[in-house]
Amino acid sequence: MMATSDVLLQIPDYEVQRALARHLAGDWGDCCLEDAEANNAALQTGGRLFSVYHTADGITFWIITEADRSATTVLLPENY
Repeated sequence: MMATSDVLLQIPDYEVQRALARHLAGDWGDCCLEDAEANNAALQTGGRLFSVYHTADGITFWIITEADRSATTVLLPENY
């Protein structure tokens, strides 16, 4: 797992770990229906996985797993 420097500075590690556990379990958080459906299809076809979560303080962050599953990155939307 990789994380941007903004994530490391702004989001407590326990919140990142909790979100990663959800992402790995197929709980895509607050992504839109289209992204959730694309994620579910990607589990079968090997596409990219995209999840949206929020910290207790209301900071939105994303988790993206590459299609080839070589990397998972935690980032803020402005880091994309």
